Amino acid sequence: MRSQHLLFKILLMVALLTISTVANATGNNHRTEDGKLKVLYHVDGNDLGTAKYAMALIKKHIEAEGGPDKIDIKLVVHGPALPLFKKETIDAELLKRFRTIVNKGAKPEMCQVSMKLMDAPIETLAPGFAPTEHPVAVKRIADLQEQGYLYIKP
Repeated sequence: MRSQHLLFKILLMVALLTISTVANATGNNHRTEDGKLKVLYHVDGNDLGTAKYAMALIKKHIEAEGGPDKIDIKLVVHGPALPLFKKETIDAELLKRFRTIVNKGAKPEMCQVSMKLMDAPIETLAPGFAPTEHPVAVKRIADLQEQGYLYIKP
């Protein structure tokens, strides 16, 4: 009887340790090694109001977390949203908001496939964009989510 009790205690401790380890691993997955919250914003529609709203949300999110040193924001833009960010025709208010989030540390990426299909090289877009790390934006979005980035689509 005593050995069964001891075995039960050992199994219980192993189970609790396993649960604790898994909880810590998944709980910390949304933070960079230096503690920044990882957040992904996704913009793919051609609605100017939604794009402006997304920029405002990103700005407020950076402020709410305590500043750029507390949050790592990726902005992935693709498809019908691309024309909204062409440097020659971008709405003045959208450009102002976009510049603000870039200056506050947000890292915008434009889909490589969208740029190719719309004949819009990175140089024709508002300054601050980088090409997506994967040519296909939805793959990039999935990769970022797998890396623990919290997904927000305004």
